Amino acid sequence: MSAVIQYVFYLAVLVVLAVLLGAYIKKVMDGEKTFLSGILTPCENAVYKVMRVDKEEQMNWKKYTASVLIFSGTGLVFLFLLQLLQGALPGNPQGLPGVKWDLSFNTAASFITNTNWQAYSGEATLSYLTQAVGLTVQNFVSAATGIAVLFALIRGFIKVKTDGLGSFWVDITRTILYLLIPLNLIISLLLVGGGVIQNLKGAETVSLVEPIAVSAEGEILESAEIDLESNTVMVDGKVIPDAEIVTEQFVPMGPAASQVAIKQTGTNGGGYMGVNSAHPLENPNAFTNMIEMLSILLIPAALCFTFGKAVKNKKQGTAIFAAMFICLVLALGSIAVSEQTATLQLAQDGVDISMTNQAGGNMEGKETRFGIASSSTWAAFTTAASNGSVNSMHDSYTPLGGMVTMLLMQLGEVIFGGVGCGLYGMLAFAILTVFIAGLMVGRTPEFLGKKIEPYEMKWSVLVCLATPIAILIGSGIAAVAPGVAESLNNSGAHGFSELLYSYSSCGGNNGSAFAGFNANTVFLNVSLGFVMLFARFLPIIGTLAIAGSLAGKKKIAATAGTLSTANGMFVFLLIFIVLLVGALSFFPALALGPLAEFFSNTI
Repeated sequence: MSAVIQYVFYLAVLVVLAVLLGAYIKKVMDGEKTFLSGILTPCENAVYKVMRVDKEEQMNWKKYTASVLIFSGTGLVFLFLLQLLQGALPGNPQGLPGVKWDLSFNTAASFITNTNWQAYSGEATLSYLTQAVGLTVQNFVSAATGIAVLFALIRGFIKVKTDGLGSFWVDITRTILYLLIPLNLIISLLLVGGGVIQNLKGAETVSLVEPIAVSAEGEILESAEIDLESNTVMVDGKVIPDAEIVTEQFVPMGPAASQVAIKQTGTNGGGYMGVNSAHPLENPNAFTNMIEMLSILLIPAALCFTFGKAVKNKKQGTAIFAAMFICLVLALGSIAVSEQTATLQLAQDGVDISMTNQAGGNMEGKETRFGIASSSTWAAFTTAASNGSVNSMHDSYTPLGGMVTMLLMQLGEVIFGGVGCGLYGMLAFAILTVFIAGLMVGRTPEFLGKKIEPYEMKWSVLVCLATPIAILIGSGIAAVAPGVAESLNNSGAHGFSELLYSYSSCGGNNGSAFAGFNANTVFLNVSLGFVMLFARFLPIIGTLAIAGSLAGKKKIAATAGTLSTANGMFVFLLIFIVLLVGALSFFPALALGPLAEFFSNTI
């Protein structure tokens, strides 16, 4: 019962905060006065003056698209070079060398696409300068880019017989100044107050309270007897000659809280530390865990209500939110039940997996300070959004629990999804649903007063299928590529699941990992990098093309024959289409991975 209360509490708080934030974001999008205008409007105008931006410019969809691509491409080159040259740059107290070219490309592609896939350990690979000026900056601007594209699409529904979608430079400036900076300042202060580190110190080495013994294979000898004077280790009365006694620990330092805040709210994911938000200095307790977890879906959920207000149809925004929310609850319930029930192997070995007087269920790979409920909720939230941060290791989840996290990414990250990109992806599915439903009942496909024609349908299909194309082609090539099998931590069905999860994460611009896959090879770094770029920018181009077409159309008055897109039936149809596309695209791959593993464990 306590676990159920946790799940309900997290979801309820998310909805309340999302409604409030959604109204604020609508004001930001329209350039209306907010409680921060007195402070930030002069800053906004100064940015336009320095950058020579025309505040009133109305870009057509092609110019808006070109601006997005040029801006993102510049960020890609800058971050790539910053990593290569970090060994010769300041802000590097650890003296870390430059990053090799393939990993630099992978990381640059990862962060400019809002993916934040990390094939490295952050505290041991990247300098403070690279983390702050490179990664953190991209966390802000890549998130703002997704929201800006969504704003352009919303204007496509609002405007009539025009080609202007607003200015990309104005949209991204307002998003960063009025939304991302204030929100993340508050969250950073909450995290620092909760114990997340925020400093510019170099890493420290501290003495352990109790020494530990490690075997030659790197395994901790739990029952070892340690004699520091003679430097010997004994297990069951026998001396272990190759064992090593460890008395000190490496403790990373640095500006973690500020990067953790934006990695969550911007659905960037990644982690300041190599083990992400499972690290006690990045996520020390239940309070910081709740703040970080709610931050993942806060803006994506709020944008649904922003959409409803902007198109002057709150029921439409609520309907989109309801479709996403129902899918999230179903996914969360599936993960929670799978992890709480654990695996049949535990029961067969006589282990009590009930919830009586113990955590129960599958605790492998989960932090005891969070338990199954908070870990399962985080897993559902982070893969529903294109976030990717983790507080537990998904490689240790049950086959069905891991499969649900994988499926959430494979659906195109539209169950809330990334900031901006999740909603414009779901709107592409909504257009597809309207077209199919219209054909079924013999009505002209219309959505929010705009007629849906073949041009919009073609681009909508590309937006919806970009993720499946990237994941299936990428993972298919990798499955037969020489040397990839050596990167797997497991063989058989679970090994294939590790591979499929990696490409699903990158193809869904998510960034989380099964944690059992060594992706830091030239082939994997390059191929995953291209998968991330394809899955990010094809939907952006398609979305802006749809926005431009819609803006040029006239409004059609609703009649008795207009198909309602704000009732329960439409919500059901939308969910059905999303799941249908996912099931048809990925069932064969899932059957080879998590489903095969599940049934092999039950037979």
